[in-house]
Amino acid sequence: MDNLDCVKKKIEEIVKKSQVPEDPVHSKNTLEWLLKLKPDADDALTIAALGHDIERAIEERKVRREDYQNYDEFKEAHASNSAKILAEMMKECSISKKLADDIFFLVCHHETGGTKRVDILRDADSISFFHVNLPYYFLRNGVEETKKRCLWGYRKLPDSLKKVVAKFDYQNKELELLVRTCIGQSEH
Repeated sequence: MDNLDCVKKKIEEIVKKSQVPEDPVHSKNTLEWLLKLKPDADDALTIAALGHDIERAIEERKVRREDYQNYDEFKEAHASNSAKILAEMMKECSISKKLADDIFFLVCHHETGGTKRVDILRDADSISFFHVNLPYYFLRNGVEETKKRCLWGYRKLPDSLKKVVAKFDYQNKELELLVRTCIGQSEH
């Protein structure tokens, strides 16, 4: 097994054990969206896509929302924590410093973007949230919290990708209405 396969296997093993039921699907779905947005994505981007939320799968190292004053601070801590965990895994798998630093940077900034490559990861993650995470999130968090999270995630997408999200079809009528409301509010 080469170094990249080692990291991918470790990510998959950890994410598979997550207590957040959508995490394994979201990891792979983020990679799928990343490859739709950038078919020639390099190793750093693909590994970052698979492992960007890894900290959620490790209960004893998980960042808790209630420990932060606002959602942006929480998301920043989440991204930083995931990057640190991935850095440890990459060291164990003898990933080159250059590649490990690149992945660390991408994951650290996956919630906010800031460069072309990080923006692609952020956008793939955001689309995947709407594509596979949202129904689970809604069941766990209810209408008001889901509405806040939808608005937060939708507003950071570029217009071209907002159109992609607008086409998603949710089986739950209440969730469907909530998403349509958020889309309407974001456009005003």
